[in-house]
Amino acid sequence: MKEIIIGTSAESTTMVSADKLASAVGSGEAAVFATPALAALMENAAMKALSAFLEEGETSVGTELRLSHTAATPLGMTVTARAEITAAEGRKVEFRLTARDEKEPVGEGVHTRFVVNLERFVAKCTAKNEQ
Repeated sequence: MKEIIIGTSAESTTMVSADKLASAVGSGEAAVFATPALAALMENAAMKALSAFLEEGETSVGTELRLSHTAATPLGMTVTARAEITAAEGRKVEFRLTARDEKEPVGEGVHTRFVVNLERFVAKCTAKNEQ
């Protein structure tokens, strides 16, 4: 892993499609952008912010996510999440998250990711099937 630069940020954008609605993913009955979809979008932005610091064979995995989903977004509107690296200690990296749709802020939070060796990580997980 290369030295991580605090303040590095990245964005991830998605259009609210039918498969990302709370009513479709089972997180609610309303036809609005689902909180789990917002969480995934925020994690994707964090993954992007960290990607430039990874070496060959490394990836990052999310280990903690605290978010507030503060406003609803309807079908067809675009949501953009932004993640900024706020701290790094060894392989642990922390982020500040924000999200907005075309009209207003819709969420915020904090997220922690760890840098791991992809092959070892997958092998350890796969070994659960053999136990």
